[in-house]
Amino acid sequence: QLAQGSDAPLLGIPIAHKDIFCTEGVRTSCGSRMLDNFIAPYNATVVEQLKAAGTISLGKLSMDEFAMGSSNETCYHGATKNPWDLSRVPGGSSGGSAAAVAAQLVPGATGTDTGGSIRQPAAFCGVTGIKPTYGRVSRYGMIAFSSSLDQGGVFARSAEDAALLLEAMCGFDARDSTSIDAPAPELSSSVDRSIKGLKIGIISDHFADGLDTEVAASLYSAFAELEKLGAELVEVSLPLNSMAIPTYYVIASAEASSNLARYDGVRYGYRAKQPQNLEDLYKRSRAEGFGDEVKRRIMTGTYVLSAGYYDAYYLKAQKIRRLIRDEFIDTFKQVDLLVGPTTPTTAFSAGSHNDDPVSMYLSDIYTTAVNLAGLPGMSVPVAMAGGLPVGMQLIGNLLDEATLLNVAHQLQQATDWHLQRPPL
Repeated sequence: QLAQGSDAPLLGIPIAHKDIFCTEGVRTSCGSRMLDNFIAPYNATVVEQLKAAGTISLGKLSMDEFAMGSSNETCYHGATKNPWDLSRVPGGSSGGSAAAVAAQLVPGATGTDTGGSIRQPAAFCGVTGIKPTYGRVSRYGMIAFSSSLDQGGVFARSAEDAALLLEAMCGFDARDSTSIDAPAPELSSSVDRSIKGLKIGIISDHFADGLDTEVAASLYSAFAELEKLGAELVEVSLPLNSMAIPTYYVIASAEASSNLARYDGVRYGYRAKQPQNLEDLYKRSRAEGFGDEVKRRIMTGTYVLSAGYYDAYYLKAQKIRRLIRDEFIDTFKQVDLLVGPTTPTTAFSAGSHNDDPVSMYLSDIYTTAVNLAGLPGMSVPVAMAGGLPVGMQLIGNLLDEATLLNVAHQLQQATDWHLQRPPL
């Protein structure tokens, strides 16, 4: 292709896709028995754009079923292991993508982030992961979990590589009604700017009870590096972030209940064998096709959308969501970006949270508010604690992925945490 004059910016770069993106002629299961036999008849826009940029897809990557999970343990095809410690989880729901990049199977991978599903596994696996502003990357061909929260993004070893990949993925898509009609950002050319004089807010509320002491100490060391690079760091408070987890699970479960109603055993997907009648076909196909966590969220979502509870739960959650967004927007009048922990701990042991869904949900305690507000968010590795990576979260203003990538790149030029390799 080079000999023929191709000027594709990512020509020959191997990548892999999270199994939530439709890939023409290739099975797209979304980690579920329900779609285990589904062969996508078309490519997702993300897949098309990266292919047009010259990348070579090596295959599909494991994920939590329908992107519902924080450990990659709900996948129908089996759990993914963390390359740094095979007894621990890689995070989720994009755990396969994070693990593949960490294990050097691919230099870059796609992912999706509904409540932290790129940033949390990036932190657990010691790689760079970015979720852009909601609407920046097309959702066409991306199997829906929670339509107002889902957003595609990327994993890479470095912020510089992530910028190149994300740049190729961004852009308006008329096939996605939530796509932002804005010019594709020039991300790769902005990473080399000095961050001297940049005002960075440390989210003080994220350093309260529940944050591991080693993780906290590692983050303050990273903050000191940012100060050495000339940034001005100040503490800011976002008290409404404390409401993000319950707000997120009401809204996300409600939207999942609606989106997953299409899987009924009639048109495509898993179909129960020898149903007695149509009602039996519906019931058994869904009962047998979905895993426990997916069924839990469908039932929760159906409950909060029911006539007697819509106002008390769903409508109230939407009002709180607006308050959380407004609080972020007001804070960005004072600072250029925000930093804090990505996760409260390093990667936890496989199976340790399976009997307690709430403890699993709390692993996303610092990330869900970003999705509720539709803001860009990113995680970069900044330390090791007990032999496991620690991630720092960066949160940007709307459509300002460039500043996130710029700060992350400058930090990575001054440190080598992103260059660490697991002892495989």
